Amino acid sequence: MRDFAGRIAVVTGGGTGMGRELARQLAAEGCHVAICDVSAEAMAETRRLCEADGLPQGLRLTTHIADVSIETQMNRFRDEVAAQHRTDCIHLLFNNAGIGGGGSMIINSRAQWERTFDICWGGVYLGTRIFLPMLIAADEGHIVNTSSVNGFWASIGPTTPHTAYSAAKFAVKGFSEALIGDLRLNAPHVKCSVVMPGHIGTSIVANSRKIQNNVAADELCADEIAAVRKRLAAAGIDEAQMSDDAIRAMVQERARSFLEEAPTSAAAAARIILDGVRAERWRILVGDDAHLLDQRVRAMPERAYETDFYQSFAAEVGWKLG
Repeated sequence: MRDFAGRIAVVTGGGTGMGRELARQLAAEGCHVAICDVSAEAMAETRRLCEADGLPQGLRLTTHIADVSIETQMNRFRDEVAAQHRTDCIHLLFNNAGIGGGGSMIINSRAQWERTFDICWGGVYLGTRIFLPMLIAADEGHIVNTSSVNGFWASIGPTTPHTAYSAAKFAVKGFSEALIGDLRLNAPHVKCSVVMPGHIGTSIVANSRKIQNNVAADELCADEIAAVRKRLAAAGIDEAQMSDDAIRAMVQERARSFLEEAPTSAAAAARIILDGVRAERWRILVGDDAHLLDQRVRAMPERAYETDFYQSFAAEVGWKLG
């Protein structure tokens, strides 16, 4: 699919980050776009930015409230897309929505763990399952599933557990790779790619907290503060000398720096993804850090979870995640 003009794309998590930038760039190329998100306000901003970019005449850009982990909401999303775009087919499906959190099987609650897993993996499964008939009905289609470098390396550092997100992203990677053969046999006009971004400048840190805890981004409950203190202590930092307000400020700064100081912007990531789709690449690494980490894990898989592996890699690419 070299040209997106006149096509119809579905993008989950289109209110912020890579989803927003995918919507903007697709629309700029004349592709009709349907986005979903849990935040109407975020999607309104995506629409505003698309309109400010200058939408081509007659282009349809629709927004839909949907939690990708809930099947009834995803079914409604599909039905709204069919009605509002007056179509029985779509050409591009970007299963992009995701959150972090629920990192530990031991410390975090089951609800927190499953919330992350159900969005990051369940959203990809439901998105594919529900929209696949509309993709098959098109003359050609492409499924683009967002995994992560945590789909081949299940860590963000030795002091922070990352089990829910990593398990989900490994599942996305395996599912996508298996789907390549399934589609080749049963729907050869539909392709599939798996995207594995490194550190991309998005609001995932702040958004994950809001979705997991149903709070404003700058609020931290007592349990969250206690969890941060425990991670700091594990890293050898004397957290006892820090006030709760200092902990809150540190968390806010981490969210800001993750968004604003990332080596790859969300816009650059979206360009890489769309170029990968045009080239029909099934495996799309995003960011120099993703390429380097992929090489390192392949070269020394038995060392991948040792402290020195992370420290040397983080020093080279400037990661400050774990």
